[in-house]
Amino acid sequence: MGMKLNSPIVVSACTLSEKIDNIALMEDNGAGAVVLYSLFEEQIRKEEATFNTVLSETSYSFAEALEYFPGLDDFHIGTDEYLEHIRKTKERVDIPIIGSLNGITNEGWIDYSKQIEQAGADAIEVNIFFIPADISLSTSEVENRYLNIIDAIKQSVKIPVAVKLNPYFSTMGNMALRMKNRGADALVFFNRFYQPDFDINELIIKTDLHYSESNEIRLPLLWIGLLYGKVHLSLAATTGVQSAVEVIKYILAGADVVMTASSLYKNGIPYLKTMNRELYDWMYRMGFGSVDAFKGSMSQQHIADPTAYERANYIKILDAIK
Repeated sequence: MGMKLNSPIVVSACTLSEKIDNIALMEDNGAGAVVLYSLFEEQIRKEEATFNTVLSETSYSFAEALEYFPGLDDFHIGTDEYLEHIRKTKERVDIPIIGSLNGITNEGWIDYSKQIEQAGADAIEVNIFFIPADISLSTSEVENRYLNIIDAIKQSVKIPVAVKLNPYFSTMGNMALRMKNRGADALVFFNRFYQPDFDINELIIKTDLHYSESNEIRLPLLWIGLLYGKVHLSLAATTGVQSAVEVIKYILAGADVVMTASSLYKNGIPYLKTMNRELYDWMYRMGFGSVDAFKGSMSQQHIADPTAYERANYIKILDAIK
């Protein structure tokens, strides 16, 4: 997004960034940038009629729906405190700080993007967490909701805007191109929807959280590898990053940055230093003098057999099983 980073490893939105001391520790251990925990639309617009209308079209059965908040006023901190958190963080650290907005409509909370910019954030990540449970909604209506949100934010701010995508668009490549044309500066692959589980004894919906695992990288790896060099904006990977191995794979596919949070919850914030060291050790062994020297080298446009990303690979896999 036009920012110069000391490392391609970025901390993704998570509760660890609620404390400025944690963010300073992330910087000390080599984080290239930090995406702050999300400011939720529910916090900003919980009483607004238009918001309630939109909620009637979507599903309440995911972990960030209204009824799963222990109390919106107590969830994380308030909106004013969020802006003050950005200001104080920018005074403390030198790495880029990216604000995070999590919502589903293009009114109200969009205005907050201006205030996030004024508070000093270097960029904004838009997390459009929308599950179209209303079966009367068409694909174009769902897609336009994303595009309209990008339009509204880009008209409000001058700092870069990244869009955190879900993996369920029927034409992912075309949607990425349309988002780029609407002004998105970066795409983040992928939003990890928290689907419900059932407690079969209590007959209730469970909302437990499982950290991502390294075997989840293949879908974002596929799309980053396919889109690299074709959609000219920054590409970020944010699923299944547990070690430097996933960082390397994502950059080989074409990612500009690789984002992690689960690995820090599991191993502690200083694990960032381990990931950076292992990345640089691998680069040294392979003879790469910079990240740019190998970024995208295994994308579809650079590998010897581009069909490896498409149907031919499916057939090869089945042949291997036989």
